[in-house]
Amino acid sequence: MAAMKRGAVFLDRDGIINWRIAGGYVRTPAEFHLLPDIVPFLSGVHQLGLLTIVVTNQQGVAKGLMGLEALEAIHKHMQQEFLRLLGFGVDDIFVCIDPAETNSWRRKPQPGMLIEALHKWHLTPEACWMVGDTAADVLAGHRAGIRTILVGAESVPEADFHVRTLDDALAIIVTHQNASLPPPTPPTIPPS
Repeated sequence: MAAMKRGAVFLDRDGIINWRIAGGYVRTPAEFHLLPDIVPFLSGVHQLGLLTIVVTNQQGVAKGLMGLEALEAIHKHMQQEFLRLLGFGVDDIFVCIDPAETNSWRRKPQPGMLIEALHKWHLTPEACWMVGDTAADVLAGHRAGIRTILVGAESVPEADFHVRTLDDALAIIVTHQNASLPPPTPPTIPPS
């Protein structure tokens, strides 16, 4: 008997789950506002039996623009909103607070957070998706061996799929969830 493939949808936070603050950072729960199409998207993913895992770069902490307590309060608020609107929250949240210039293994576009989640949740990369709105999201997913969906106007050649909305992203996931796809690129091995 073949082992069951356990899948997940990895989500960027700012620009996918909540409104992005142009040129700034979401620093308080009051500044955190869900995007309207995230609720039906999460509902659809939940119906497919896939986990939902947030992977987010939050260098504002390292820059001193907010503390870890404020970041945790934002994520608690996010989960409470999902519970209120959906009856469930995301399954996990992985955060990298390292500044961009550190070239951290965990910070997207590196795949560290995704690989940590794959191991923690015993996930099968080819049964997973990375949904984001930037090149860093797509590259992190690609490097982790996960299929990628780029949402929005930005163009990234490495994206497996490029769509305008989360509704379109959900349609792709539904269509391909049980389809036989060629295996994605194997995960990148972490530096020693």
